[in-house]
This record gives sequence, C-alpha cells and structure tokens, in this order.
Amino acid sequence: MRSFDLSPLFRSSVGFDRLDKLFDAAYREAARDASYPPYNIIKRGQDSYRITMAVAGFSESDIDITVHENLLTVKGQLKEPAKDVEYLYRGIGQRAFEHRFQLADHVKVTGAKLVNGLLDIDLEREVPEAKKPRKIEIHSAAPAGKTIEGQAAA
Repeated sequence: MRSFDLSPLFRSSVGFDRLDKLFDAAYREAARDASYPPYNIIKRGQDSYRITMAVAGFSESDIDITVHENLLTVKGQLKEPAKDVEYLYRGIGQRAFEHRFQLADHVKVTGAKLVNGLLDIDLEREVPEAKKPRKIEIHSAAPAGKTIEGQAAA
C-alpha cells in the first residue's frame, strides 16, 4: 500500500484537515473486501444522486442505513437465517456487509427503497442560499463634477 505525505498541502492551507481523513478512509476501504454486495453510484441530475446496491435475499428489516455528519453507512445482516435448509449449491451470497460512503458537504439522504433485490438510496445536494454563487453588479463611477448650489458648473 502506498503512503502519501500531504503535509506540504497543510502548511499553506487552513481547514482542509478533513481531506486527510478522506484519503485515509479511502485506503482503508480499498484494503477491505468492498465488492460485496455490488453497487452503483449514479448521477441523476445537477444535484441528484442514487446509490443502488444489489442485496438479493435481504429484507427491509435486515438492512440498517444511518447518516452521521458526512458519513453514510449501510449495514446488512440477516436477522433470521434459513433453518433446516440443505444447500446443494449456494451462489447467492447473504453474508453480512457494511459499506461506508463519504458524503460531500450539503448532500442529504432523501429516501431509500428496496425493490426486487435492489436497494436504492437517493441523495440530493442542498446548497444553502448563502453558499450559492451570486452575481455582483458593477456600477460605473462617473467623475464627480463641480456643482454650485445644485447646478453643474461650466
């Protein structure tokens, strides 16, 4: 595993310490088995996203979705595994899983649904008005002429 030294960046910047944590979390996630269950991240619009996870065999009660600060965590564990079942071949993985997704600032989870073995988690970026770009008007500064009692001097 490679190690990156980000200290030169932090010498000339303020408030980017979260970036270091983001890199660390990405490397830890890559080291774990992050391929189960498979998932897609889809951009649906300018400020709309969806995470779709293939969770065949799991029900709504087997999946826990939590958001804390900017971290979305999706955990799955079968509450009641099938009893007295003898598998001749088991190709549908139903092992416990945990996925963590780092969310950008102002990204909120707007809903989740489980349909046909696919878990859809909808996300929306809601930038506050104070953070949105705004247009600044430029006013021309006309040279101030001399005025005598409300009339322009010649």
